Amino acid sequence: MGDHHPAHGETESVNSAPITPRPMSVAPTPPIVSLPPSQFHSPSLTRSPLLTPGGTNRKTPRIRTPRFITPLGSPLRKAIKLTKLDPQDAWLPITESRNGNAYYAAYHTLCSGIGIQALVLPVAFTILGWAWGVIGLTLAFIWQLYTLYLLVHIHESTEDGIRYSRYMQLASATFGDRLAKFLASFPIMYLSGGTCVALIVIGGATSKMFYETICGAGCTSKPLTTVEWYLVFTCVAVLLSQLPNLNSIAGVSLVGSLTAVGYCTAIWAVSVAEGRLPNVNYNPVRSKTEISKIFDVLNALGIIAFAFRGHNLILEIQATMPSSEKHPSSIPMWRGVKVAYTLVAMCLFPLAIGGYWAYGGMIPPNGGMLAALLGFHSRDVARSVLGLISFFVIINAICSFQLYGMPMFDDMESAYTTRCKKPAPWWLRVIIRAMFGFGCFFVAVAIPFLGSVAGLVGGISLPVTLAYPCFMWLKMKKPKTYSPSWWINWFLGLLGMGLSAILTAAGLYVVIDTGVKVSFFKP
Repeated sequence: MGDHHPAHGETESVNSAPITPRPMSVAPTPPIVSLPPSQFHSPSLTRSPLLTPGGTNRKTPRIRTPRFITPLGSPLRKAIKLTKLDPQDAWLPITESRNGNAYYAAYHTLCSGIGIQALVLPVAFTILGWAWGVIGLTLAFIWQLYTLYLLVHIHESTEDGIRYSRYMQLASATFGDRLAKFLASFPIMYLSGGTCVALIVIGGATSKMFYETICGAGCTSKPLTTVEWYLVFTCVAVLLSQLPNLNSIAGVSLVGSLTAVGYCTAIWAVSVAEGRLPNVNYNPVRSKTEISKIFDVLNALGIIAFAFRGHNLILEIQATMPSSEKHPSSIPMWRGVKVAYTLVAMCLFPLAIGGYWAYGGMIPPNGGMLAALLGFHSRDVARSVLGLISFFVIINAICSFQLYGMPMFDDMESAYTTRCKKPAPWWLRVIIRAMFGFGCFFVAVAIPFLGSVAGLVGGISLPVTLAYPCFMWLKMKKPKTYSPSWWINWFLGLLGMGLSAILTAAGLYVVIDTGVKVSFFKP
């Protein structure tokens, strides 16, 4: 319903929702300061004096009919403010189609919320041990689920009917434009663009491994180099990225989420089925110096925190749904999120616990579970099973690329629509998406050591997941000072910012201490 705001000046936009009764002119209306939830969800708003001219004439039987639905962003709200945000929404890939539902939300959320970073979870257990590993993983899961809940419920404002369809819009509304650019724009760009670069590296490397697994030892054909595999992967991803908008890739997200659940389950199930390695050791790995021990623990907490991702896409996913006073988009969205994160938990917990049980301290710190499976069981496990796992990883990487690239496509197209006041033509879309895809390929080839500094950059982008949603809730919902909600959000927000600062410092220390092999153009 957010698509119907024409951009022909403020007077026309005020009259743009014909299903809303208009007994008076909107100009002298004082804005509604806050609406109680019951009133927001109710079919009529007759208790508000705004509906009657001057609040004196009480004979308005037509308004009392329960079939009356006010679209979010109706003239009763701050309609003039709305026109500044909404006319372009019908032209941009995230909000172009608003016929999403709870199923689509579940597909997108699951595809964005689970990925290859989950495979290194058992590495955190090698440092923290059994008890602290499980406690840390459980607390992180609950915390990020709570911030997801906050984001879903501040997507649309009950005060003025504005839908915050992008994370950056909500950050600007919360922190102000200048501070939002400083705090949120780099982490959000990294979480979209940086993830796409990482997906090319993972997809390309796994494609090479898949080819070698299927071809076997007696392979006579000349294999492709790593860079050539990156290029093959990028070409497929760019081809698929020509799908027009976020709703149109729901099927892609479904395939991505099924393959993610598939390879996570297959990896832990095969590892557990093969049994524990001989001489497996569960004593936490300890460094020699005291400072190294502290940074190792922080690094382990970082691994757990980075296992949860996709919060930067939640508002965008919710923006694909219709929304009205009677049927706010938060209800189907939260239903979809609950289903998705139940499946995420069913993948991550067995992966971390089963992986640590099978390999103990012998798990490779770089490749995690995938490297352990191929390193310890490549001869015991059927080649078809190993090939299938690699194939799932590749398909998931291609599908995730579409989802994580979408905010970047949206951002690039909004630059055009803002300047030209018209939707981007199809050929420009093709060029924009191809440029983005091959730009990511160039970065993947040029800076192959990006993975080594992931801890450092991950620390900087951590508040997007764990801290900013708490501050956004405080600003948008204004809970009563010193109420439980006020305390919880301030505590978690400040804790998230502190954790981010410490993890950034730890990431920097690891980079300096271990050294990064800065090898440009040598993947």
